[in-house]
Amino acid sequence: MKIRVLLPTIMDIFNEEVHQEFAHYLDESVEVQVRHLDYGPASVEGEYDEALAIPNMLEKAIEAQNEGCDGVISLCFADPGVKAAREAVDIPVVGAGESSMLFASMLAKSYSVVTVLPNVIAMIENVTKSVGVHGKLASIRYVDIPVLDLVDKEKMEQALFEEMVKAIEIDKAHSLILGCTGMMGVAETLQNKLKEHGYDVPVIDPSFASAKVLESVISMKVKQSRITYMKPTEKLRTAR
Repeated sequence: MKIRVLLPTIMDIFNEEVHQEFAHYLDESVEVQVRHLDYGPASVEGEYDEALAIPNMLEKAIEAQNEGCDGVISLCFADPGVKAAREAVDIPVVGAGESSMLFASMLAKSYSVVTVLPNVIAMIENVTKSVGVHGKLASIRYVDIPVLDLVDKEKMEQALFEEMVKAIEIDKAHSLILGCTGMMGVAETLQNKLKEHGYDVPVIDPSFASAKVLESVISMKVKQSRITYMKPTEKLRTAR
């Protein structure tokens, strides 16, 4: 099995960490390839950034199929390009946001997302509606840390913990999701810390969730429905 993980950023600062994390998520027989964008935004922190990321994300998804990959992950909580890529390729495409929401809503009657900035709240709400789990959304909170500053793990973890406690106590969340794929490597630690404080709830890492969803879909030999995601019609199109 060979999967391609697409990062919607022109920066390569997360590439190695993503590769290492996915090596822990998946069986050693799975080949994981990580790619960032050739052109687009440095990070996705709003609709404008997402729109800039999608053209090259689609090109990268098509490239993955042409190079023999079995599936593609859009590794961003906003799931940029997922629906369009599902139309364009014949291999399964999954998003990190939708994958984590499906897990969280399955494991609890309600969930909260703790993300990076207020700029992305509307985007995340749109994903919850698209996935069909908006009715279980308790809240969307944010730590006010830009994506590119998430390299400070200690600061990020403390801020996440504080907002997660508020989500449980104030918003009545029964499960929690890390609302950015840059928040890698802290889900289990936060889950254990919450349990020590009396909150025995699941904390879902969107990267981990997307890896397991794609692995399962490929193993089941299924992909996106061609009734839902119809092939693009033949016409003239121009790119960059």
